[in-house]
Amino acid sequence: MSNTQSWYIIKRPAGNCEIIPSNEVTGHETPEVIEKWGPFDSQADVIARRVGLIRAGKCQPV
Repeated sequence: MSNTQSWYIIKRPAGNCEIIPSNEVTGHETPEVIEKWGPFDSQADVIARRVGLIRAGKCQPV
């Protein structure tokens, strides 16, 4: 069995960005999601992107 998990970054109304696996992403956007980035192939990639979004001022650190 191969690990084909992909990851997304979602921005919540409070300004925080969460990393979630693709199996938790729904087909329709919910009101709690302001922006979404992804999919990313690895956890390392998604973490690096989230750090970049925080540094760019698009997300607040947790």
